[in-house]
Amino acid sequence: MTHFRHAAIVAALLAGAGSASAQTTVITREPVESRTVVTTGPLQLSPVQRQTIYRTIVRERVAPAQPTVEYRVGARVPERVQLYSVPQAVAVEVPAIRAYKYMVVNDRVMLIDPATSEVVAELAD
Repeated sequence: MTHFRHAAIVAALLAGAGSASAQTTVITREPVESRTVVTTGPLQLSPVQRQTIYRTIVRERVAPAQPTVEYRVGARVPERVQLYSVPQAVAVEVPAIRAYKYMVVNDRVMLIDPATSEVVAELAD
Protein backbone atom coordinates (compact mmCIF):
# COMPACT_ATOMS: atom_id res chain seq x y z
CA MET A 1 0.00 0.00 0.00
CA THR A 2 2.86 2.38 0.79
CA HIS A 3 4.43 1.60 -2.57
CA PHE A 4 1.17 2.55 -4.22
CA ARG A 5 1.05 5.84 -2.24
CA HIS A 6 4.68 6.66 -3.14
CA ALA A 7 4.02 5.86 -6.79
CA ALA A 8 0.96 8.14 -6.77
CA ILE A 9 2.96 11.01 -5.21
CA VAL A 10 5.80 10.61 -7.73
CA ALA A 11 3.31 10.53 -10.61
CA ALA A 12 1.62 13.71 -9.32
CA LEU A 13 4.97 15.48 -8.97
CA LEU A 14 6.07 14.48 -12.45
CA ALA A 15 2.76 15.64 -13.94
CA GLY A 16 3.14 19.01 -12.17
CA ALA A 17 6.74 19.38 -13.33
CA GLY A 18 5.71 18.74 -16.93
CA SER A 19 3.05 21.44 -16.88
CA ALA A 20 5.37 23.88 -15.09
CA SER A 21 8.04 23.55 -17.74
CA ALA A 22 5.47 24.35 -20.42
CA GLN A 23 4.93 27.85 -18.98
CA THR A 24 6.32 30.79 -20.93
CA THR A 25 8.18 33.64 -19.27
CA VAL A 26 7.79 37.06 -20.88
CA ILE A 27 10.32 39.75 -20.05
CA THR A 28 9.37 43.28 -20.91
CA ARG A 29 11.63 46.32 -20.83
CA GLU A 30 10.68 49.93 -20.54
CA PRO A 31 11.90 52.15 -23.39
CA VAL A 32 15.27 53.68 -22.63
CA GLU A 33 14.29 57.07 -23.98
CA SER A 34 11.13 58.45 -25.45
CA ARG A 35 10.75 61.95 -26.78
CA THR A 36 8.58 63.74 -29.23
CA VAL A 37 10.18 65.82 -31.93
CA VAL A 38 7.89 68.13 -33.83
CA THR A 39 9.27 69.13 -37.18
CA THR A 40 7.96 71.83 -39.43
CA GLY A 41 8.31 72.47 -43.12
CA PRO A 42 11.26 74.30 -44.61
CA LEU A 43 12.03 77.70 -43.17
CA GLN A 44 10.66 80.34 -45.52
CA LEU A 45 12.53 83.65 -45.32
CA SER A 46 12.22 86.66 -47.59
CA PRO A 47 15.40 88.13 -49.12
CA VAL A 48 15.12 91.11 -46.75
CA GLN A 49 14.81 88.81 -43.71
CA ARG A 50 17.78 86.74 -44.89
CA GLN A 51 19.89 89.87 -45.28
CA THR A 52 18.84 91.23 -41.87
CA ILE A 53 19.67 87.96 -40.14
CA TYR A 54 23.03 87.59 -41.88
CA ARG A 55 24.22 91.16 -41.25
CA THR A 56 23.15 91.17 -37.59
CA ILE A 57 24.75 87.81 -36.81
CA VAL A 58 28.01 88.62 -38.62
CA ARG A 59 28.37 91.70 -36.37
CA GLU A 60 28.21 89.41 -33.30
CA ARG A 61 31.75 88.13 -34.04
CA VAL A 62 31.32 84.58 -32.71
CA ALA A 63 33.99 81.92 -33.13
CA PRO A 64 33.51 80.27 -36.52
CA ALA A 65 33.03 76.52 -36.72
CA GLN A 66 35.74 74.48 -38.39
CA PRO A 67 34.75 73.39 -41.90
CA THR A 68 35.63 69.75 -41.22
CA VAL A 69 32.13 68.66 -42.25
CA GLU A 70 30.14 69.77 -45.27
CA TYR A 71 27.25 71.78 -43.88
CA ARG A 72 24.14 72.13 -46.04
CA VAL A 73 20.39 72.46 -45.51
CA GLY A 74 18.98 69.18 -44.19
CA ALA A 75 22.33 67.91 -42.85
CA ARG A 76 22.80 67.19 -39.14
CA VAL A 77 25.57 69.00 -37.32
CA PRO A 78 27.86 67.10 -34.95
CA GLU A 79 27.19 67.47 -31.22
CA ARG A 80 30.63 68.96 -30.61
CA VAL A 81 29.86 72.06 -32.74
CA GLN A 82 29.30 75.26 -30.74
CA LEU A 83 25.83 76.69 -31.45
CA TYR A 84 24.73 80.17 -30.44
CA SER A 85 21.33 81.64 -29.60
CA VAL A 86 19.83 84.01 -32.14
CA PRO A 87 20.46 87.63 -31.06
CA GLN A 88 17.44 89.39 -29.59
CA ALA A 89 17.58 92.11 -32.26
CA VAL A 90 17.08 89.50 -34.99
CA ALA A 91 14.42 87.57 -33.05
CA VAL A 92 12.35 90.75 -32.76
CA GLU A 93 12.55 91.50 -36.49
CA VAL A 94 12.16 87.87 -37.64
CA PRO A 95 10.19 85.99 -34.95
CA ALA A 96 10.11 82.79 -37.05
CA ILE A 97 13.76 82.09 -36.17
CA ARG A 98 13.53 82.76 -32.42
CA ALA A 99 13.73 79.04 -31.50
CA TYR A 100 16.70 78.26 -33.75
CA LYS A 101 20.42 78.31 -32.98
CA TYR A 102 23.14 79.35 -35.37
CA MET A 103 26.78 78.85 -36.26
CA VAL A 104 29.13 80.55 -38.70
CA VAL A 105 31.16 78.54 -41.22
CA ASN A 106 33.29 80.09 -44.00
CA ASP A 107 31.43 83.44 -43.77
CA ARG A 108 28.07 81.64 -44.04
CA VAL A 109 25.46 81.64 -41.29
CA MET A 110 23.79 78.29 -40.70
CA LEU A 111 20.48 78.24 -38.80
CA ILE A 112 20.11 75.02 -36.81
CA ASP A 113 16.97 73.41 -35.37
CA PRO A 114 18.12 72.48 -31.84
CA ALA A 115 15.53 69.67 -31.54
CA THR A 116 16.88 67.75 -34.54
CA SER A 117 20.38 69.28 -34.98
CA GLU A 118 19.56 69.85 -38.65
CA VAL A 119 20.57 72.85 -40.74
CA VAL A 120 17.32 74.59 -41.71
CA ALA A 121 18.75 77.59 -43.58
CA GLU A 122 22.04 78.80 -45.01
CA LEU A 123 22.59 82.55 -45.26
CA ALA A 124 25.40 84.34 -47.08
CA ASP A 125 26.06 87.88 -48.18
